[in-house]
Amino acid sequence: MNLENLDRSCNHTRMADKRFNSLPGFRDFAPNDCAIRNYLFTTWRKVAHRYGFLEYEAPILEETALYQKKTGDELNTQLFRFEDQGGRDVTMRPELTASLARIVSGNQRNYPKPMKWFEIGPCFRYERQQKGRTREFIQFNADIIGENNPAADAELIAVAIDTMLELGFTEKDFVIRASDRQSWLTYCEDKGIEDITGFLGIIDKIERMKPEVLAENLQKYNLTEEEVRGFIEDPANASESFQQIQQNLEARGLGKYLKLDLTIVRGLAYYTGTVFEIFDTSHSMRAIAGGGRYDDLLKVLSDGVVDLPCTGFAMGDVVIRNFVEETPHAKAKMDAWLKTQAPCDIYVVIADEDQRLNALGVISALRNAGHKVDYSMVEAKFNKQFKTAEKLGATHTVIVGSEFPQLQLKNLAVRSEETKENVEELIAAL
Repeated sequence: MNLENLDRSCNHTRMADKRFNSLPGFRDFAPNDCAIRNYLFTTWRKVAHRYGFLEYEAPILEETALYQKKTGDELNTQLFRFEDQGGRDVTMRPELTASLARIVSGNQRNYPKPMKWFEIGPCFRYERQQKGRTREFIQFNADIIGENNPAADAELIAVAIDTMLELGFTEKDFVIRASDRQSWLTYCEDKGIEDITGFLGIIDKIERMKPEVLAENLQKYNLTEEEVRGFIEDPANASESFQQIQQNLEARGLGKYLKLDLTIVRGLAYYTGTVFEIFDTSHSMRAIAGGGRYDDLLKVLSDGVVDLPCTGFAMGDVVIRNFVEETPHAKAKMDAWLKTQAPCDIYVVIADEDQRLNALGVISALRNAGHKVDYSMVEAKFNKQFKTAEKLGATHTVIVGSEFPQLQLKNLAVRSEETKENVEELIAAL
């Protein structure tokens, strides 16, 4: 081998030996992780369907201009943005609301109002990783379009509450802290505050600001912390819309989960009314979910062609999985569901290799009847096949031996055994 060929061979070996890891903030989903992900998907869909929501999906890739038109500078700094091979400025979606607005603008005439839609899919944000936050995540998005009555907000919050309950959480585990931008707009009008966005930005961080920094910021508006907190802590400052939402939820038996908290002021500029976030009562993690009313977004994105009121919320898989795993009773419910998802219900044990082809016929018949069936594709000892069946979580084994077409059916849970004369009788028994 000459030196040139030797160098090529070494380079090939180095490339073959290189170990690739997933990119920072991106995740692999091994089967166990996929099973947990599917548990969340199943729960989300179950609740959404109970409430009459229709499922939709949007592209992973959108024009960057769609997000630039929707929101401010903060989100723009977090975009996975690039120029594609056609020279287009595109972005991997950081959230679904903008895509939803685009889809609704083009399709709203085909659906009765209000439109109740939900979506489950990945989103991407280039931000600092921390507990509950990754750069690639999956969101459950639920939105009601075409209804401005507070009953729509109440319906949406009820979906959020029932999702938490369906996941196994209780009143002691979580609370929905809700506010209303209208309360603050009225306050700003009364106090002569014109820079509403700047002022609400302070309110959004009021619990995290050092007292001296807070005082300095409020001084710009001729306000003191005492004045602002006095407004926040007075239940009488709840807007009429919030009061209607509270009454609506109380009628459903869900009022105890909702708390007025005027410090909740979501940062994105398009929220126009009631806003809410779900928090764990132990305060061990960031907000679990959040949303609110955004009545102007469709009008903005469609340049006035479509003007429909909207309210929606989103729940991410990373935070909610952490919360489930840290809450014993919620985790127990998830674990019970996971046990029902074994890859194999029936394991066919081939006791006589001469009957392997007949065993394959039995396996196909069982699969065609709707059972999850597995077997050893190569010759294996009798006991080893049984151990494999138990590891796979099979509830039954079917033994194919020299007595074929007779078959032995074993129930592994109760350790019972019975003989079936043929595969038809076996399927009928199962």
